[in-house]
Amino acid sequence: MLIRNYGHLWERRFIHWGRGSNKGHLQGYSTPSAECADFREQIGIYILFDKSYHPVYIGQVGRGNQRLFARLRRHQKDHLWNRWEYFSWFGFRRVNANKSLSEHDKPEKLFKANGAILLNEIEAALLVALEPKLNKQGARWKDVEEFYQYVEEELEERSISEVIRQTEQMKTELVALRKALR
Repeated sequence: MLIRNYGHLWERRFIHWGRGSNKGHLQGYSTPSAECADFREQIGIYILFDKSYHPVYIGQVGRGNQRLFARLRRHQKDHLWNRWEYFSWFGFRRVNANKSLSEHDKPEKLFKANGAILLNEIEAALLVALEPKLNKQGARWKDVEEFYQYVEEELEERSISEVIRQTEQMKTELVALRKALR
């Protein structure tokens, strides 16, 4: 098998890009109770989607030192910078028990599979990514695990009522601070 795992329609705005010495991350989990794996160094293929979920770009990562996170970061500044909001990826590197990515699954690795298996994998990736409305059958692949995007608390959307509550709390704290400084 080529594809070991995938993430579907992850949101660009929830990518932790990092700053300075913080390298950021591209974390995902397979079940709500599972530990996260970091897919920054994943190799495979990816698809960028616009805000209407239409695919606008398909790319691959794995040649040379090119990896998923670096490629997405590049798309933040290239001609696609304002054209994508979501992305899906299909990775070749397995997730180990310790949630690291396998060092054995490299682009240079010789993958052996019969034609029927390869056809099923290509079809499955396209079915997941494009969600054609007339296809009734889902992806037919074995041992491929879906990962869901981990969203850090500070990147989550806040409701207007929550923002108002926090603003009122800060206002109260500022008034108390002013009184203490007088």
